[in-house]
Amino acid sequence: MLLVDAFNVLWAGTFGFPAAIFSRDKTRELTGLFAFFALLGATLRDDVDVPAPEVIAVFDGQQGIAERSTEDASYKANRESTPEALKPLQFLQPVKDGLDLIGIRWVEIDDAEADDVIGTLATQAATTRPVRIMSRDADYYQLLSESIHIINRSRKATHRLITPHEVAARYHVTPDQWPAYRALTGDPADNIPGVKGIGPKAAAAFLADGLQLDDLLASDRLTGAKGAAVKAAWPDVLRWHSMIQMNRDLDVPLTPTGQPTPRMPKAGEVVEKLGLW
Repeated sequence: MLLVDAFNVLWAGTFGFPAAIFSRDKTRELTGLFAFFALLGATLRDDVDVPAPEVIAVFDGQQGIAERSTEDASYKANRESTPEALKPLQFLQPVKDGLDLIGIRWVEIDDAEADDVIGTLATQAATTRPVRIMSRDADYYQLLSESIHIINRSRKATHRLITPHEVAARYHVTPDQWPAYRALTGDPADNIPGVKGIGPKAAAAFLADGLQLDDLLASDRLTGAKGAAVKAAWPDVLRWHSMIQMNRDLDVPLTPTGQPTPRMPKAGEVVEKLGLW
């Protein structure tokens, strides 16, 4: 199964595609739409290491961050809302229409983030088949396993497939420790500051040998100035940890079929089918 973090891919395509794409009469910019299907097609061609996957695209719900924002009002409050920053939104409906046209199923739950929907679908599917997640979002590292890998198209071709072994080698934590690691070090993308003065090395040392966050406070590791900083911020650390952890038990209104998705046409053909050229 290939699970596509749809808005993440759309955002990357809108702002990171090599050239702007316009309609033939130059009246409509189509960059995000064209790039979404171009990136998805290239991923299926070059990066998916399992044959004939079932592809499901997952979108963030309009009220997706409401629950976490209630827990912490600063959650993702750093996201810009300028017309330029909101540019990908104009392509959301055409992308969904295009997916329908080419037979790729998609799901959006109004009060859920794509992370939690993907977390649920990936966890369920991984019991019977390999799962690949297309996204640049490191939050998905917590899902990594022998069955679940991540495809990050922003990396070099030989390093796009991310496995749990890479996370262990690079960050010195296991995937199930990832929320604790990020709670300590912070996640600027989601406006989670982390504990002041705690960097990757200190966080990995605190969590060495697979220690879970629940056991950290009672351990003998929180010594010195850095340990004191973690103790002082402990209520915040627990809240950030809760926010970073994905919900893997949502009621998702889409049931995977287990059948391969039809061959995907070229991006230009999708735009043509939508009548937008």
